[in-house]
Formats: sequence, C-alpha cells, structure tokens
Amino acid sequence: MKDPYEVLGVAKSASDDEIKKAYRQLARTLHPDLNPGDKRAEERFKEVSAAYDFLSDADKRRQYDDGEIDATGAQRRRSWRAHGGAGTRTGPRGSFNFGENVDDILAEMLRRKAKGRQGAADGNRGSDVRHTLTISAAEAASGITKRVTLLSGKSLDVRIPPGTTDGQTLRLKGQGNPGIGGDGDAYIDIKVDLPPHFSRRDLDILLDLPISVQEAVMGGKVTVPTIDGKVVITIPPGSNTGAVLRLKGKGVAGPGDAKGDQLVTLRVVLPEHDPEFRKLVEKWGPRHGYDPRAKVGL
Repeated sequence: MKDPYEVLGVAKSASDDEIKKAYRQLARTLHPDLNPGDKRAEERFKEVSAAYDFLSDADKRRQYDDGEIDATGAQRRRSWRAHGGAGTRTGPRGSFNFGENVDDILAEMLRRKAKGRQGAADGNRGSDVRHTLTISAAEAASGITKRVTLLSGKSLDVRIPPGTTDGQTLRLKGQGNPGIGGDGDAYIDIKVDLPPHFSRRDLDILLDLPISVQEAVMGGKVTVPTIDGKVVITIPPGSNTGAVLRLKGKGVAGPGDAKGDQLVTLRVVLPEHDPEFRKLVEKWGPRHGYDPRAKVGL
C-alpha cells in the first residue's frame, strides 16, 4: 500500500479529526454505490478505506511514524551499527550493548522476537468494519438475503434470518479488513424500516385508523394495512375515537417464536364542509342534549 498520508492527502502531523474529515470527503465521492461500474473509483475507494483504517489505529500509526512497520503493517528490518568498539543493536524498539553479558543479550533477543510474533498475531490483526443495513418489516419477519457494499469496498451477500429485530447486529467473521495477524470481522447493524403511518412499541405495531361517522355508528368492514399486507377487519357498531382493535400476531417478530400484535386505534373523522350533515346534527343536538364531558367528570 502507498503512504497512507499521501493516499488521504493529509500531512503526517494531521490530527485524528483532520484524517477522518479527509476520509469522509473522499469516501462520499468514491463510494461504489455512487459510481456503479467504475472500477477505477472502486479501487481508489478501497485504497482510501485501507489508508483510513490504518491511520485510525493509534498503535499502527505510531509504529508507522516511528519506522517500526511499513504501510502494509509488516515489521521493518532492523539495522546494526558499531558503537564504541562493542556491537550495539539499534532499532525502533530500542538498543542494547553487546559488550555486556551475552546471556542477557540472548534473553533480550528472544523476548523481543516473541513479542514481535505476538504483535503480528494480535496487534496487526485487520480492523473490524461496520455497516448499517435497512430492511423492511416483512423482510425482517420472513428473512432475506441482501447484497451490501462495505466501506472497505468489499461486497457481501448477507443472509438475514427470519425474526431479525430492529437494532440487531450480525457478525461476519473474517469479512473485515485484512491484516498480518488475521482478518477483522464485519458487523452488520440491522435497521427495520416501517411503512408510512406505522409506529412501533416493543414488538407491537401501532396504527391510527381514520373511520367515518357512519362506520363508527353503524359498524362495518374496512381494509387495514399491516406489515405483512392488507387485511379486512370489522368495526363494531358504536365505536368511538380512541377505541383499540388488536390484530393478533401482526406485529414484529422477536427472539424465538415471539411475535407482537398490531394495535389499531380508531379515529372518527367528520365530513368536511357538508351542509346536509350540519343540518342533521343541528336537529339531533337540542333533542338529545348529549354531553361527552359530563361522562368523564369534566
């Protein structure tokens, strides 16, 4: 990989915020979703993402700045030089004098060698990546396979299991950024998107349903949307605003076999600018003297 600072177009003294800002600006213009079929933009996006992942790792950035590793994360070769008639080994991790006890020197060499191996296995592991995937409530309930493009530029087919819930995270082992000590993981954060007019409370789906005065007084059958499709429900005669009808099992799937309901709240809507309806109410009101406030003690 090229010098990560050069790839992002920032100085070596750039702050973390400046590096992040430069990355975001480049990612917004180079993302594969915005450049379909443009292989050059895709490769450039991968290069930019790799550079950002490298520099956003504080340990890797320090080691790179100190000359301990190169831009791929590999350890650089150490140099030897003469020092005052006795051999002195120098390197980015420090030095020791060869004129001292040989056993101590060998022990120190073995310690550093073991530490270097551990760093390759752990410290140089590829970084994890995160991606937010938005799916519909129906897709979450039944399960689906979606193709996603990560910020690294890698495209994956992600299997969404049935019953996936909003806020759930799927872990794809080894699908993150590559590294000497092993590849990182990809974490897919699931967002379940509800259709318009719906809201959610735990596993239950909520819907306000407008009904006419006639439907409220006389009752009747009306078509209602659910996250699984439309269904027909029965409005009981004499229904009022605020009455709630429960549609069993029409909510969001949860862990195991759990599934919420859909709660339909009725809202009686008066006809607009209807002189005939107004005259009807004018005749009915004085004869019946109905006071809804008195019923609730107001």
